[in-house]
Amino acid sequence: MISVGFIGAGNMGFAIIKGIADSSLSNALGDISLYAYDIKTEMLDRLKPFGVNICKSESELIEKCDYVFLAVKPQQLDDFLDKSGKSFTADKVIISICAGITAEYLCSKTLAEAKVVLAMPNTPLLLGEGATAISKNDRVSEEEFDFVENIFASCGIAEVIPQDKMKEIIAVNGSSPAFIYLFAKAFVEYAASEGIEDSTAKELFAQSLVGSAKMITDSGYTIDELIKMVSSPGGTTLAGLQELYDGKMTDTVRKACESCTRRAYELSK
Repeated sequence: MISVGFIGAGNMGFAIIKGIADSSLSNALGDISLYAYDIKTEMLDRLKPFGVNICKSESELIEKCDYVFLAVKPQQLDDFLDKSGKSFTADKVIISICAGITAEYLCSKTLAEAKVVLAMPNTPLLLGEGATAISKNDRVSEEEFDFVENIFASCGIAEVIPQDKMKEIIAVNGSSPAFIYLFAKAFVEYAASEGIEDSTAKELFAQSLVGSAKMITDSGYTIDELIKMVSSPGGTTLAGLQELYDGKMTDTVRKACESCTRRAYELSK
């Protein structure tokens, strides 16, 4: 039996545990036992329906688990590593979902030969629709890496990227849901100002997001071609697009992404 533990049981940890605990997915992943530790007991209480074994300390969890997820905030990571980092042994696989944290830093705080997988998931994991970027250091075997990739795939999709792009990818999938929600808020607020029911606007705009996303991934058209398909000459869409072009929307998005990346480097050790 493979043992998988979570240091931290907040939204991300909970979402991944929920994905693993689904019976059909658990069968695909193999025979798994789940463990968790969190200083907030209320976070652990909601894991009980999934048969998770609750540990009394970080070191107890590390001792019992083959794979250990570090699902704490980057700002809290140092306290954990200073307290329990040396509890790791070379046979454990460490999976960090902490933004900006490098494999080299984790090795320096645990052991030089540590096996490290870096992951950048996003909050749609809570609905099984997550998008996770993952990478590994050289000490992680392909079999071990495949196992971790399948865990994240059980909650959505997972894409492998180079280690040196893990900070840059944060804006693309980790932070982008917040940007999309802000974009959505503007449309819903416009609809409300025109007397359209909030629930109606949300349903229509949300489905437009879903459909547009499927067109990007499944239609075979480029993004530029998709824009043209909606933009009839002299029509309403072009009139609206012109305002977005004049407002330099793409430049603003790039600046937001660059700010994310800068902050990731600031958090990096």
